[in-house]
Amino acid sequence: MLTSFIKQAEALKGHIEMLDSLFKHATEGIVVVNAVGNIAMVNPRALSLFGYEFSEDIIGKSIELLIPRRFSEKHMAHRSGFMHQPLARKMGIGRELLALRRDGSEFPVEVSLSPFSTSEGQFVVSFIIDITDRKKHEKAIFEANEAIVRLNAELEARVKQRTQELAQTLEELNESKAEVLRALESERELNDLKSQFVTIASHEFRTPLATMLSSVSLIGRYKLTEEDDKRQKHVQRIKSAINNLTEILNDFLSLGKLEEGLLRSIPVQFNLEIFCSQLTDELRGVCKPGQNILYAHEGESLVFADDQLMKNVIINVVSNGIKYSRADVSLKTIVTKSKIKVICRDSGIGIPESDLPHIFNRFFRAHNSGNVQGTGLGLNIVKKYLELMNGDVRVESQVGQGTTFFLEIPLRRKKSLRGEL
Repeated sequence: MLTSFIKQAEALKGHIEMLDSLFKHATEGIVVVNAVGNIAMVNPRALSLFGYEFSEDIIGKSIELLIPRRFSEKHMAHRSGFMHQPLARKMGIGRELLALRRDGSEFPVEVSLSPFSTSEGQFVVSFIIDITDRKKHEKAIFEANEAIVRLNAELEARVKQRTQELAQTLEELNESKAEVLRALESERELNDLKSQFVTIASHEFRTPLATMLSSVSLIGRYKLTEEDDKRQKHVQRIKSAINNLTEILNDFLSLGKLEEGLLRSIPVQFNLEIFCSQLTDELRGVCKPGQNILYAHEGESLVFADDQLMKNVIINVVSNGIKYSRADVSLKTIVTKSKIKVICRDSGIGIPESDLPHIFNRFFRAHNSGNVQGTGLGLNIVKKYLELMNGDVRVESQVGQGTTFFLEIPLRRKKSLRGEL
């Protein structure tokens, strides 16, 4: 039995020496704390971590000696709670733990807690690792990741910017292409216009000039007083030819001004009823024998509009009525609270239904216009004049029964000196 006891004692001594060796040579700091939070044991690695030379410097002192003061109260509360329910676990899960060296410097640590009991009471062993280098690596990795994120963001921003710039460049190229195409189209239209002008001018100018030359030659033959009727007939033909030439020239001049953007709507105050009465008196000079212009007005007489544009518009539609009809032409003006309405009605040859959608096109003439003089510009100019005044035109017609033009112009009020309408 003595031999057995000696062997057990030697084995126990060996275990103790082994545990002591592990405790002293462990690469982790080991601090053993008793139930009231005082340090009971500390290994050399722990002394080195916390900057102490001798274990006597910290043994018997509160564990809060190794913790920054700002965390002491919270640590004591956590320690007390842990001792009531001691379980092996890592300390401060989800939080960054800091330890305090003797010189007052702080360093990050990772701590594992393991409770145990002996005959002397309850204890907790803490395994402490200095993770300063790990934190540095983590910080470096974090900063590298942030740099990568920033670089990716910058690259994405640059790609987006370059994409936008490319899209803008493509858009500008498309716009330039569209402008070139528009310019080419305008050039083509201008060339077509010139060709049509030459064709129409050569035809429309030749006929009235030939008529005037013929009539002048014939008038010279009628020398007797009793031949005055024949002379007046040719004088009337000359007047009609001159009116045709004047109308053609006015159309071309108006078209030129419209194309160059030289015309503007300049409203003035005038008496619409008197204005139209005087205008119809002037136009009666171009009426056919037995033909008359019947004018009527409804509503207020004073209006605020562009009188020159209105004059050209009314002359054009009334002249058409005179030209394409032998019966009377009626002209009516109506002034409402918001509009000036002009209605011109004739009982002439009318316009074919298939031609109605095109009558406001430049150089278009109805298929039944026959030998009646005209450039095909008048109604196109009327529409453009009305557009300058923010107005509109509508036409109703039946072949053989006549044509009615409905013109509408927004009524404007003259501004007072105070700028009120």
